[in-house]
Amino acid sequence: MAQILVVDDDPAIRQLLADVLEMDGHEVRVAVDGLTAVSALDEILPDCVVLDVMMPGLDGYGVLRDIRGREGDRVPVIMLTAAADPESAARAWADGADYYLAKPFGADEVLYLIRSSLRDRQQVVEG
Repeated sequence: MAQILVVDDDPAIRQLLADVLEMDGHEVRVAVDGLTAVSALDEILPDCVVLDVMMPGLDGYGVLRDIRGREGDRVPVIMLTAAADPESAARAWADGADYYLAKPFGADEVLYLIRSSLRDRQQVVEG
């Protein structure tokens, strides 16, 4: 299936997402914060990124800007946040997020968004 990069400073959320995605057949790489995510992006080209907004050091917006500044295919980014306010959502959309999901979320919601992102990306590649 797809290679997914999960970036979240909360170990329970990282583990939940990794377990759900692996059970769905995906290869999962995790990063504990924004700086680790940027380093991982130098090593791998994920098919999708699930990215927390609020993290110490480099936040999700900084990671998103880094992702969008890279050459190559546009990697889908699903942003997760505990602070689901209109300003945060507007900033995520302006910075290039594909989806914005408030915590707490259901595993089915995340799987649906990832599958949609991967399907949309495949159509662009084939189109």
